[in-house]
Amino acid sequence: MNNHIKLSIFVLCSLLLLHISVQSKSLDPYKVLGVEKDVTLRQIQKAFHKLSLQYHPDKNKNKGAQEKFAEINNAYEILSDEEKRKNYDMYGDARGSLGFDGGDGRSQGGKNTFFRSGGPGQSGFRFSPDEWQQSTNGQHGGSKSYSFLFGGNSGANSFGFDIGDVFSNFFGGGGMGGVGSQFGTSGGSHSGSHSSPKRSIISISSQIYKKQVIDKGISWILLFYTPLTKGMQHYESIIQEVGSSLKGALEVGSVNCEVESSLCKELGIHPRNRPRVYVYLYKTRESGSLLEYTDDVTVKELKSFAQDHLPKFSKRVTLAQFEAESRTLESLPKVMLLSSKKDTPVIWHALSGLYRKRFVFYDAHIQDVSDPAAKRLGVSEVPAVVGWLSNGEKQILKMGIRVKDMKSTIKELSLLLDDLEKKNKKVAASTQSKKPKADSDSHMEAAVPLLTDTNFDAICGEKTPVCIIGVFRSSKGREKLHTILSSVSQKLLVRNPRDSVSYGLLDASSQSSFLYAFDKSGFKSSYRLLIAYKACKSKFSMFTGDINSEEVEKFIGSVLNGDVQFSKIRQKPTFKK
Repeated sequence: MNNHIKLSIFVLCSLLLLHISVQSKSLDPYKVLGVEKDVTLRQIQKAFHKLSLQYHPDKNKNKGAQEKFAEINNAYEILSDEEKRKNYDMYGDARGSLGFDGGDGRSQGGKNTFFRSGGPGQSGFRFSPDEWQQSTNGQHGGSKSYSFLFGGNSGANSFGFDIGDVFSNFFGGGGMGGVGSQFGTSGGSHSGSHSSPKRSIISISSQIYKKQVIDKGISWILLFYTPLTKGMQHYESIIQEVGSSLKGALEVGSVNCEVESSLCKELGIHPRNRPRVYVYLYKTRESGSLLEYTDDVTVKELKSFAQDHLPKFSKRVTLAQFEAESRTLESLPKVMLLSSKKDTPVIWHALSGLYRKRFVFYDAHIQDVSDPAAKRLGVSEVPAVVGWLSNGEKQILKMGIRVKDMKSTIKELSLLLDDLEKKNKKVAASTQSKKPKADSDSHMEAAVPLLTDTNFDAICGEKTPVCIIGVFRSSKGREKLHTILSSVSQKLLVRNPRDSVSYGLLDASSQSSFLYAFDKSGFKSSYRLLIAYKACKSKFSMFTGDINSEEVEKFIGSVLNGDVQFSKIRQKPTFKK
């Protein structure tokens, strides 16, 4: 490098330093957030949340709000990062601005540093006249030069322009080019004021989404963004705090839609000016779905929203109801939580999602163990978890549960459920081996017969209080209805001995005229449906909801309890011969 270029660089840097000393003014991050220097990270987060909501440009249209919001974000960026905060405390002056000060004599061997930035993350120079760089390169023969160190990892700086662009005018090409290491630049891409997600939030790729998010039984808060979206620090800090408070019951992750464009396109999510927050929730046992959160992004509101959308596969019952239902034999083992909580606890919601396909969940509120029903269950201390094997055998899994933290408690109870499931598999295998071979598909077919002109009166005639007719239009539909009705027909749904229910299947594709007796359309638009038919009263009720064991059982229970409205049939049903 010739002397002319060296001189040009020195003059330029001197001008820049003069510009800093006159024009640049940064505020003390502690004062910006209104906190003391011995403040904790938790207190820093609270102060940031409060101020960022107050001065967010989308809500505060007053003059200076946008500038104030930028100051708040900059202050939080420094104080929320342990290393940046340490550097600021060591090198920043009382105002936190770039200025001439005494520096840190220890780090300079007793020599003063006359100009320093506020530490990593702050844009600006660190210029130390006493810090000479001794070159060991023989070609330069022990020459000395000033050290200009560019602080932080963002390309933008306090001047509002990129220093790399200035040096490119000297050396040509892209920015600092080959002189980056000589001048101590941090390298990397320039992101301006846009922050990238902190790594404590799981970065979700398409593969991770498929393997860890979809239908794993646990709810997620997912933050979708691009590098150009604003307010990322605020969103991240809120989501991190909510995730920490519900650790074990909820996971949090972020999706960069610029990197994972195919995933975002597949989900139909396109963040632009701001991040978008979604909760992955469960409405059915089979699968989960995404629901966007659109309210104020605060810890309280988002946590409440997330809790409201945790899995809800536990049936809230009274102890009297539970006693009645516990006598019903299920193919799956059952578990019951007894607690003093008036609402289903978060931990039980989480477990009901994780084990939703492996157990039937219940929970009940109990004032104390003096309740006769609790005594009959053998419970002497609450909270307590009681289990039932598929053969009806009761198991008290745990009493007097003590919650250290949510994650460890969920893990502890999961081990108990795993053990109960193993016992149930042994019981089921033993029961199956003892079953006679005659108990086959033909026997099950007899339990739910296909209705015809010859057997209809015997099955659904006037002597039958209620006849449940499963209507199908395909072999697949028949198979599903047969499985469900066979299972439900074996359960003890009837509390009153005078009530009885019969079951039958109807092929709508060949017996469409039969359905005209109930509706003039013949229910042509329905793929599968149930009809509760009372021949003695010439009345019927129809169910067209989600056909599964749980919903069918509820419908039949409502019919028997008189909670379903019946309508008059149009005419007596007849079969096509």
